[in-house]
Amino acid sequence: MSAGPAALRAAPAGVVTPIRQARPAPPAALTLALALPAIVALYHDSFWSMLLLWSRSQTFAHGFAVLPISAWLVWRQRGALAATPQRPSAAGLALLPLLGAAWLLADLANVSVVCQYAATAMLPATVLAVLGRRASGCIAFPLAYLLLAVPFGEVFIPPLIDFTARFTVGALQLTGVPVFRENNNFSIPSGNWSVVEACSGLRYVIASVVLGTLYAHLNYRGAGRRLAFIAVALLLPILANGVRAYLIVMLGHWSDMRLAAGVDHLVYGWIFFGVVSLLLYWVAALWRDQPAPGAAAAPAVAAPVRPRRRRASAAAAAACVALAACWPWLAASLRQPPARVAAPAALALAAPPGWRASAAANAWRAPHAGAPLLFAQHYRGAAGAVELQLAWYASQSKDAELLSHLPAARNGDWTLLSEQAREVRVGARALALRQSVWQRGAGRLLVWRWYRQSGVDTGSALLVKLLLAKAKLTRTAQDGADIIVAAPYAEQQAAPEPALRAFLAASLPAIDKAVSDAGRR
Repeated sequence: MSAGPAALRAAPAGVVTPIRQARPAPPAALTLALALPAIVALYHDSFWSMLLLWSRSQTFAHGFAVLPISAWLVWRQRGALAATPQRPSAAGLALLPLLGAAWLLADLANVSVVCQYAATAMLPATVLAVLGRRASGCIAFPLAYLLLAVPFGEVFIPPLIDFTARFTVGALQLTGVPVFRENNNFSIPSGNWSVVEACSGLRYVIASVVLGTLYAHLNYRGAGRRLAFIAVALLLPILANGVRAYLIVMLGHWSDMRLAAGVDHLVYGWIFFGVVSLLLYWVAALWRDQPAPGAAAAPAVAAPVRPRRRRASAAAAAACVALAACWPWLAASLRQPPARVAAPAALALAAPPGWRASAAANAWRAPHAGAPLLFAQHYRGAAGAVELQLAWYASQSKDAELLSHLPAARNGDWTLLSEQAREVRVGARALALRQSVWQRGAGRLLVWRWYRQSGVDTGSALLVKLLLAKAKLTRTAQDGADIIVAAPYAEQQAAPEPALRAFLAASLPAIDKAVSDAGRR
């Protein structure tokens, strides 16, 4: 008959010895407390880059609040967690290799935001693997809420700017104010206005979505109401930002440009956003669901945890760390470029037939990260004046590649008026490129720009990234070129597309040879 953990059993010759018992395995919470920091340490570069963006950008400063909010939401569910059986899940283990592969591809292609999403998603996947579906389901929302900490959204700035400009101009016309619009710039009798990045409203949209998602989770129980409120929290600040921009322009118009200039319109914008948000949550509170009867008073009864399940949770946590550790190691080995002969000292480019080199006509230069080989020359021909700019990278790494994130070129007060993707035919050859128009005073510049990565000419940033990742995975040459042709013209003149076409028809063979010769060295 047993008498508890200190039970004794009789041994021969009257010797009494204690019964040996298996050492209890650590609980799942303890294994998670060890596994999650280990994954953060393995992907410290991705998490550190997020932290830097939170600290540098007001747009993404909300990231500092997401983690404590998620921790608080998990703490609120501690009773349900304790009462739910915890069984490790193979689904979480299956997710980790997929997330690791996504992180690897993004790291090789230097796409930071995808690295950050993949690394952050590994934390909920680890929780799922260790706690199982039922237990992790109790804290599914706070786990998913972590993804809002990833600094994402800059890709929406151009469409938000375009919407704000269209809305403002339309509202001015409806209220009888004469207005002339050109892209994101417009003029009214009292002055000139421009919708820039700070006026896009992205800060308001992100802040509204982060707060609105939390509010919907805490105050609504049905999925329909939650999704409806989140949709309103997403769309309302976009519309409100258009109203804000219109009111600021009218305030400047009525005050003869004495008010709403400089930092004033940013202050007014936050005040207006605060008022709109208060009205949103006041109206939303009228339809919020009441807490489920007896939910707060329900006692939490801890589910029994067997030693066998504890050991399984510990094994699952160890497996998660092992699976996560493979990818940073693999990325480090693939980042090294393949051995090659030293890069050329300069790019050699023969003058195209029918064109002669001339003195510089403008001071516009495209920015490039790192130290690529550069070639820049102005030419004159029968079709007009054209400038050619080449930048060639022997290999590419973070902060030294074709598509490194750099501020837009504003040399000599050039302002970007428009940008679009298009296809241009030069003889029998079709070039997919990016077309942009820049302005300085009464002068303009038409720019055609494309990239050559792994022998493919494209204007698509996504394709460049995929080709770069493929080159690193296959250990082939990583060299790439940025090719730009630009032609100046006056504000009242037609865009000089014929000059660019004529120049490319004459110079493309020389450009191809210069880039190919550099890559073969």
